[in-house]
Amino acid sequence: MLNAYARPGLDLNGKWHVIVDPYENGYYDYRHQPYDASPHPTGGYFLDRQPADKTELVEYNFDTSPTLDVPGDWNSQDEKLFYYEGTVWYRRRFDYRPTSADRRLFLYFGAANYQADVYLNGKKLGQHIGGFTPFEFEVTGLLSAAGNSLVVRVDNQRHLEAVPTINTDWWNYGGLTRDVRLVETAPTFVRDYRVQLKKGSRDVIEASVQLDGARLRQHVIFTIPESNLTAEADTDDAGGARVQFAAPGLKLWAPGHPRLYRVDIEAATDRVSDRIGFRTIEVKGTDILLNGDQVFLRGVSLHEENPLRGGRAYSEKDARLLLGWAKELNCNFVRLAHYPHNEHMARVADELGLMLWEEVPVYWTIQWENPGTLRNAQAQLTDLIVRDRNRASVIVWSVANETPISEARTRFLKALVATARSLDGTRLVSAAMEIHADPANKNRRIVDDPFGEFTDLLSFNEYIGWYDGLPDKLDQVTWSLGYDKPVVISEFGADALQGFHADALTRFSEEYQADVYRKTLAMLGKIPQWRGATPWILCDFRSPRRPLPHVQDGWNRKGLIGSNGKKKEAFFVLKSFYDERAPKAP
Repeated sequence: MLNAYARPGLDLNGKWHVIVDPYENGYYDYRHQPYDASPHPTGGYFLDRQPADKTELVEYNFDTSPTLDVPGDWNSQDEKLFYYEGTVWYRRRFDYRPTSADRRLFLYFGAANYQADVYLNGKKLGQHIGGFTPFEFEVTGLLSAAGNSLVVRVDNQRHLEAVPTINTDWWNYGGLTRDVRLVETAPTFVRDYRVQLKKGSRDVIEASVQLDGARLRQHVIFTIPESNLTAEADTDDAGGARVQFAAPGLKLWAPGHPRLYRVDIEAATDRVSDRIGFRTIEVKGTDILLNGDQVFLRGVSLHEENPLRGGRAYSEKDARLLLGWAKELNCNFVRLAHYPHNEHMARVADELGLMLWEEVPVYWTIQWENPGTLRNAQAQLTDLIVRDRNRASVIVWSVANETPISEARTRFLKALVATARSLDGTRLVSAAMEIHADPANKNRRIVDDPFGEFTDLLSFNEYIGWYDGLPDKLDQVTWSLGYDKPVVISEFGADALQGFHADALTRFSEEYQADVYRKTLAMLGKIPQWRGATPWILCDFRSPRRPLPHVQDGWNRKGLIGSNGKKKEAFFVLKSFYDERAPKAP
C-alpha cells in the first residue's frame, strides 16, 4: 500500500494519446515474437519513436494519434470502441523534478483493465494482471527532468483461465480506468500500516507498520491526537513492528455516527496520516453485531458504473453520487459487486456511515483446478484487503458469486477464505451462494452449499418471481437452511424499464418489479434468521447479455434507478421497508 493520495508527486490524469492495436502489431513482430523480449528492441510502440529524417519508416505516431481521458474506459469515450476488446496503447509525456535528490519515485495506477504492460522512456517496468486493483512500479533514477515518455499497453481480452473468466453479466470496460500518479517518497518510507481495534475488544487498538528502504530499523510513533493516544514501537531487521495499546473513551464508528480520527504514523524518515474509524463487527449465533449491538443490514448492490454517463465510475464525485443514492434509500449497507471498486468508494462510505461488502471477481464458472487461476484470485483479494483494511466501512470480504458446487470449487474458495483471514481476522467472510429446489416440494427452496461451513454469513442470491416463476409464487415459498448462521440475501429483484407502466404481471414494467419487491420482502420476513439484504441492484448497468430491443438495449434493467437517473417505483417500496426497519431516534 503506497498511500498514493497522501504523498507529493504529479497527477498524470488527463488526455493521453492512444493507438488502437487489434492485431498487436505494436507488441509482436511478424513472427509473433514480443518486441520487448529483446534486450535491445528496435520495434514496438513502447519505443515512442519519431523518424530521424524523411527517409526513415516509422508506421505509428502517438503525437498525431487521438486522445482519451484518463481515468476512463475507452468504450464510453469513443463509439468505435464501444464493443472493442483487445489492445490499446496509451502514451503520456511529462516533466518532473523531485523535491530533493534522495527522493524515491513510483508510478501508481489505480487500475487498468485487464492486463497492463508499462514502459518508461522505452524500458519495460513490468506487467500487471487483474482489472480492478492498484499497482505501482518504482522509477527512482529512471526519470529525466523533461520529456519523459510513459507508455502503457492495456489489453482487456477475456480468457478462460482469468479472474473473471470469459462470461460475465457486466460490460468489459477497457483502459486506464482509475487514477495514474507519479508518487514521491522518502528513501525509507512507510510502505504499509494497519490501525484497528483488536479482535473482540472495543478499547484496545492493534497497530502495525512496515517500512520500505535501506534504513529498516527505526523508532515509530503512532498518534491519535484527538484522543491524546500515543504508542511507540521499534521496527525489526525486516522493517516491521506491531504494538497494542489501550484506547479508552473512543467514539466508535457506526452508520448513525461515522466518527473518524486522524491517525499519524511517524518514523525517523517518514510520516503518514490517515482518517480511520474504529468499530467491531462479529457474528453471534444468528445475529450480526456491530459494536456489540444487533444490526439489520439495510443494503443494496451496485456496480462501479455511473449510469448517467454509461461508463466506469472512477472519481470521488462518482462515489458520492452512487452512495448518496444509497443513503436516500435509507441504506446502512452496500454490496460493491462483483469486483474491487475504486478506493474512493470505501473512503466516502467511511464518511457517510455506510457499511460495505467488498468482493473479488470469482464469478460463475472459472478454472477451479488451475493453480494459476487460484494465484490470480488470491493476488486480487490480497491487493483489495491490503488497500482497504483500515476502512471502518468495510465489514465483509466476499470471495465469490454464484459458483457451481464441486469439490474443486470448494477447495478453491476455502483457500481464498484462508487468505482473507490471514490478512485480516477482524472482518466477516462470505460469498454469494445459490439455492436449489426441493425435488419433493416444488415450493421449498434449499440452501445447503458445503462452502457455507466456512463463511460467517449465509448469503445467497434468489430470483423467485423473475427467473423462477411469477410473483405470486413468492407467497408460497418456504426455506430449508443448512446452517445456523445470519442470513443475508445478496441478490433478489426483477427488471423494469424506467417509465414503462402496466399491470403487475407485465414483464419489464415498474409495477411488476415493485410487486416482486413487496412479495419478496414479505417472504424473507418469515425466515427467522434473516439479518439483511442487498437487492439487485441500485442502478441499471450495461451488459452485452441484455440485447432485447427497445427494452434492454444492452442494459441490465434490474436497477431501482434507471439509466436516465430517475427512480423507479420499487425504489420507494424498498425505501419504505427500510424506513420501518431503521432504528428510531430516541
